[in-house]
Amino acid sequence: MKIIILGTAYPYRGGLAAFNERLAHEYQNQGHEVEIYTFTHQYPDFLFPGKTQYSTDPAPKDLNIVRKVHSYNPINWFKVGREIAQKSPDVLVFAYWMSFMAPCMGTVARQVRRNRHTRILALVHNMIPHEPNFLDKILPPYFVKSMDGFMALSESVVHDIEHFDKRGCPKRFSPHPIYDHYGERLPREQALSLLKLDPDSRYVLFFGFIRAYKGLDLLLDAFADEQMRELDVKLIVAGEFYGDSAPYMRQIKKNGLDNTVLLFNDYIPDGEVNRYFSAADIVAQPYKTATQSGVTQIAFHFEKPMLVTNVGGLPEIVPDGKIGYVVEPDAQQIAGALHRFFTENKQTEFERNVSEEKKKYAWSTFTKVMNELTK
Repeated sequence: MKIIILGTAYPYRGGLAAFNERLAHEYQNQGHEVEIYTFTHQYPDFLFPGKTQYSTDPAPKDLNIVRKVHSYNPINWFKVGREIAQKSPDVLVFAYWMSFMAPCMGTVARQVRRNRHTRILALVHNMIPHEPNFLDKILPPYFVKSMDGFMALSESVVHDIEHFDKRGCPKRFSPHPIYDHYGERLPREQALSLLKLDPDSRYVLFFGFIRAYKGLDLLLDAFADEQMRELDVKLIVAGEFYGDSAPYMRQIKKNGLDNTVLLFNDYIPDGEVNRYFSAADIVAQPYKTATQSGVTQIAFHFEKPMLVTNVGGLPEIVPDGKIGYVVEPDAQQIAGALHRFFTENKQTEFERNVSEEKKKYAWSTFTKVMNELTK
């Protein structure tokens, strides 16, 4: 097939760009012709809470990435839509993640539909954002009405799509595939040396952009719990703050965690991700809300146990007591699970189980399910 993916990609950074690029590679490996249409302007700087939208990594190899989409210029939407329509792809996939993109993507889709050939699909990461506002009720219907089918990465997102889709369009669900492009797992000693960390301590990793819904505050309170204070366990926080870091700094000081919490608060380049996961004994995702998470799929790649909270699609892919723990978003429960992990020496058992469980999340499985929507 001739496939075009419209969404974020290099030179933009982050998990969504990584997903689209890895999906494109998978389709190419299967013999399809693939282009990615990405943004010249993704969204205004005032809507971006981080330091920069752009990657410092080298461009991905062997991908045809076209920068032509201006997400807040309506004239551009019509132009891009007509251009894609003339290319007449068999499938056009919109990688959708926030309602701000609904007018742009919905308009492009309506232009492409005029060629009466292209199957138009939505790959929906989030239908309703983790931190919603009034636009999230107004804008999504315009996008949803322009699609022929929907692919989601968790059952909770399928339910969110159904809230907006009144036509009964086909929908499919397949879990987030493994992020397997971050290099190999390093020996623990090598990873700790690269990060200048003490090999005699044990480590919990909190990884990724730091936003309120991800529950770092709960994890900091868990580390202040008496159960955790008796252990020589430290918390690695690796990722950029998306918002004010001051409340977390005050919490660290108030809880007396200055020597327990290790902050690496810049964007972590792809080539350094393996250091943090290889150094960690367990990966913690104490999210307050969720759909699915790319962090779990990085943890699967590096065969690391996980602690997740019982929200969204997270418990769907982390069997409790087998490869990690599922707890409520509560600091005491988080502390209790981490205490059991370290005192009961569960790491070897959980890692062995992760190596088996990860086989479910191949990219070929994901595209097989997605291809059901192209028929």
